[in-house]
Formats: sequence, C-alpha cells, structure tokens
Amino acid sequence: MEPLIVLAATFALLWVLFIRPQQRRVRGHQQLIAALEPGDQVVLTAGIYGRIVDLGPEDMTVEVAPGIELRVARQAVLRRVEDATTLPAEPTAAGIDVDDQADLAEADPSDQGEHDTLDPTDQSEHGTLDPTDQSDDHTDAGGDAAAPQPDDRGPAAPGSPATS
Repeated sequence: MEPLIVLAATFALLWVLFIRPQQRRVRGHQQLIAALEPGDQVVLTAGIYGRIVDLGPEDMTVEVAPGIELRVARQAVLRRVEDATTLPAEPTAAGIDVDDQADLAEADPSDQGEHDTLDPTDQSEHGTLDPTDQSDDHTDAGGDAAAPQPDDRGPAAPGSPATS
C-alpha cells in the first residue's frame, strides 16, 4: 500500500510542477491567437516583427516592411508587441537602477586613472621589431618572443603521422 501512496504523491507533484504550468501557457497562447486582429504588431516565433494585414482561420498575412508581406501560420505568433510610447512601470525594468544612472551621468570620461592604455607610438619602455631582420632570434628589445614561424609548430600530436 505504501508504494502506491508514493507513486500517487510523485504523480501529483509532477502535475503541479510541470503539467499544470504548461497547460496555462498553452491556454494563454490560444487566447492570444484568438484575439489577434488586423493592424496588430506581432513578433513571430522566428523573431520576425511585423503588422498583421489579413487574418484567415489557419494563416495570416504579416507585413514586415513596406510592400513586403509574408503568409504565416497563426500559431507562429509568439507575442503581441506593445505600444513603444508606453513607459515601463518601474525605472529598474531595463536592469539599471536610478542611482546607477546618476553615477554614470556624473562619471568623467577623461578620468581614466591608473588604467591608461598603452600608446603604440611610445617607444620609451618597449623595443621595436625590425621588419628587415632575418636572424633566427625573433625577440624584441623587451625580451618578448615574436610569433612562431609556420614551420615551428612543435611536436606532432599523438597518433598523427610523424613528419621529418
């Protein structure tokens, strides 16, 4: 009797965690599809934005650019695009706090501190490579090694034919 109770509890848990939320999403999508009207701005599941021009029972025509219309299945609508003039309800909706925006506005772009980038024309601390140098010693005055030559790739990989 106890294994039957464990099985029933597991099924109930799976129903609550997985099946029920999926049913809600499907019902919400079906309501969206049923409520579509010509003129609605939509996003298709392929990520294409457009305006509904004509609706049929199974398909619709979406204008994606002036004079460019696509015939797509109604089920391909991912969501309706909200009016772009509507402001978000909260200032943190974009992921930036109002205090962070104030800090960014006060930051001085000319103040880089100790993290300055290297100046490629500054030769005081760095040696230069001579492009006419034909020697095998490919190091600059700073001691950094230059890029390896194409023939100097190191030992062959295990299992590959050895080259001589």
